[in-house]
Order: sequence, then C-alpha cells, then structure tokens
Amino acid sequence: MAGRGDPPEGTPEGLPGGGEDEYRSVVFDESFVRAARLQEFSAQERMGDHARAVRSLPVWGRRSGSKQVLLLVLLVAMAFGMAIYLGVRHPYPAPQFKQAEPLHITMIPLAPQGPVPGGAPTELYAHSPAAQFRIGASGITLPGARRTENFSEDQVMTALTTAKDYLVESSLDPDVLTGGAVRPVRMLLDPDQLEQFDRSMASPAGDGRHAATGWLVRFDPSKVALADPKIRVQGTLHVAEAGPDALEVTSDHTFAYALRPVGVSGPQASEASLFTVRRELHFRFDRDDLRQHRAELLVSYVQAGPQSCSADASGALRPLLAGQRASADGPAGTDPYAKGRATAALCGALAPGAQPLP
Repeated sequence: MAGRGDPPEGTPEGLPGGGEDEYRSVVFDESFVRAARLQEFSAQERMGDHARAVRSLPVWGRRSGSKQVLLLVLLVAMAFGMAIYLGVRHPYPAPQFKQAEPLHITMIPLAPQGPVPGGAPTELYAHSPAAQFRIGASGITLPGARRTENFSEDQVMTALTTAKDYLVESSLDPDVLTGGAVRPVRMLLDPDQLEQFDRSMASPAGDGRHAATGWLVRFDPSKVALADPKIRVQGTLHVAEAGPDALEVTSDHTFAYALRPVGVSGPQASEASLFTVRRELHFRFDRDDLRQHRAELLVSYVQAGPQSCSADASGALRPLLAGQRASADGPAGTDPYAKGRATAALCGALAPGAQPLP
C-alpha cells in the first residue's frame, strides 16, 4: 500500500533510491492544505457569475496561538507594572526604624545629718517608713492594662511585665546586688544600648552616661552584705503611648535594704542598718521590643542614702553603715573651666524621718 506522500501508482521505476527524499518537499499533506490562505472553490461555487476560482481563508485560525501568547505576555507585563506602581505609591507610610537613645543617668547621694541607726533588720524595718512595704517582687504591682489607640491590651501588658522584670533583675537579684552578675539585666535591654551598658559595667564613670548604678543596684561585696534577703519595695508603674509606634512606661519605686558590714569584728559586725534607694526609670518599647521582651531604658534618676556626698557611687553604691557619719567635706567641686562633658556634683540631705527611729 502506498504511503501518504506516494503517487497512487507507487514510486516510478528507474528513479534513484533517493527519489522519495527528492520529491518529499513538494508533497503536501492535509494539514498543509488546510492551513493554506488560498482555497479553490468547488465546481458548483464556480458556476456563478463573476465567481472567483479561489477564496482567501482567514488567518486567525493560523495565528490564534501566537496572538494568545502575545496577549498573555501583555497581561503579565501589565500586572508587573501595576505591582511596581503600587510598591512605589504605597498608601501606607514605610515603618521608621529608629535607633535606641542612650541612657541619661542622674545619681544623687543622700547624706545623713547624724550617725546611722543600727539594730536587727526586723526592728529597723518595723520602725522605718518601709514598715508597710511589701517584700521583694510582690511590691512591684502592675496596674490594669487597657488597650490604647495603637496598641492592644496584650501589648500594653507586655510592656508593663517587661518593665517589672527589669526592676526585679536590676534591684532584687542577690547576684546582681553583690556585683557578681550582669547578664540577667543585659538580656532585657535593646541591642542598641548594649555597648553603653557594657562600657558602664567595665569602666563606670560619673558622666551621666556610664554609671553602673544607673542601670542596676550594686554594692561592693568586699565592704557590705545583705543582712536580710527580704528587701522591702513600694512604688508605681504608669504606661502611655509615645506615638503610633511606641509605648512608654515610667516606674517610681523605693527599695529598702538591710545591710551589714563585711570584714569587721566586734559588736558592729552583727548590727544592720537600712539603706534606701529610690529609682525612677523611664522605659520605651517599640514593636520589636514588645515582640522580643526587651526594653529601651531612657532615663534613670536615682536617690540613694545614707551616703557621703563625696563618695563615688558610679561603680557601686557606698552605704554608710550603723554608727557611721557622713564626711564633712561635701560634694566634689565642679570646675567650669574643664573641657569635655559638663558634669555637676549633686547631693541631698537625708531627712531624719527617712531613717529608722531609735
């Protein structure tokens, strides 16, 4: 049986073996004929007057595939262009990533007007303004959390609990108080403030930026120790919006520590005294801080006594213990001609009523 491309009588004899290949280029199959732009009319169609021998076929059928591809490419290009336009003309403002501000520290020693009272810790607390204070973290109470214009109730509560955690770790942890640990406090700080914090711990200075005691409560373990681990605490926490992307928490707490001397023998070795620290801290939380359970500490205002006005309390607080008096030399002088950051020597008088009654 002859193939589709062979003549009806078969391949003529005498042709060379390559004849089939020679004429294959001029043999048209049905698909080629159907795709032709010109098509011959039938005999009946040619009988009409002025009838043409052939008719033109529409080219759409042959070119529909390429047009569909072109249309698809145009649609993709339009969608891509629209995406770029919306990206450039986004209706919402781009988030502003602000670096955390450095901590500002104010440290005020409070000098007693007489000898520091001493006694047993329970008696000292009972006869002092701290008698009604709660013990430890229970004294740092949280206010009710309510949603704000831009923050949910859960986010407000997260800011408050993070501020409380910072106060607990920096004011109540025995390892932090004795200078043996800083990591519990460091972990709660925004990464932008870690360099300032590390410098304050390594090289404390009373320059308003790098006092270790601005970040945490610390005593010199070679001189004092806790006479009672039950530290008394009282204070408040307040939260407010600081714009559409930040919350601020202000804490104001007073901590009363019962301390005893280290390396002292005799009757004074067992006698304790109270040391009071009032810390007013200003925290700020952006949305990343809330997600990461960390804080930016912006302001640290500390009053601590009994201390001598001349004591350098940037690295550790310098309590006056039972029976001791403040030195009479007063605060160190301030030189207005000195170059560099301006500093001022601040000191306050510890009111008699702030100490235990005899």
